[in-house]
Amino acid sequence: MTSFDLHGRTALVTGSRSGIGRAVAVALARAGADLVLHGRTADLDEVDKEVAEAGARTTRWVFDLSDVDGIPAAVADLPEVDILVNNAGIIRRAPAAEHSLDDWRAVLGVDLDAVFVLSRTIGAGMLARGHGKIISIASMLSFQGGLNVPGYTAAKHGVAGLTKALANEWAAHGVQVNAVAPGYVETANTEPLRADPVREADIRSRIPAGRWGRPEDIAGAVVFLASPAADYVNGHVLAVDGGWLTR
Repeated sequence: MTSFDLHGRTALVTGSRSGIGRAVAVALARAGADLVLHGRTADLDEVDKEVAEAGARTTRWVFDLSDVDGIPAAVADLPEVDILVNNAGIIRRAPAAEHSLDDWRAVLGVDLDAVFVLSRTIGAGMLARGHGKIISIASMLSFQGGLNVPGYTAAKHGVAGLTKALANEWAAHGVQVNAVAPGYVETANTEPLRADPVREADIRSRIPAGRWGRPEDIAGAVVFLASPAADYVNGHVLAVDGGWLTR
């Protein structure tokens, strides 16, 4: 399976402490990549241990991505990154008529602005070297409107558009830019939905697979897009949703 071999590559996964980010970091390590583990706070011991047990060398990057202007200087001392996974994100829930501008700006700042600045900054090095992979974590709300999450929906639509825009400019230079759009996955972000018995049942009943996704369900798609097997995949938003969009 040499087409999926990531030995000799270094991957930066934002938000790698838990959830999808942690599963992706471990999967990339098992495929052979070394890891830059990112967290807003320094509690990265557990994921660091799991990634190291998979055979990867690790570097830790503790940084609050809401400080968008500080990103270029903050990544300057990191190892050379071959694979960037833009996973970190936040969500604020409130009906649109009550959704504060502060919440809107906070979500757009982390979920879209930081994705652009980090991709632009690390992508510059990839372009200079003539190879690289950028994979952003999009959402079902890159395609749909959702309920009570207007800022998150706008950000995730933006991630899908940014993925295509960067691919248009960078594909010819050896840099593939793609995204994975998870369906409803068992993470901290979806805990309020899963705690509501009516909403949880409504969501699960629409998923053809008959269950919520797990973080590990997303990781394989990211490994594929990070690997040589996806060298001719550009600007694609890959839904991993148990069939949600087909229902």
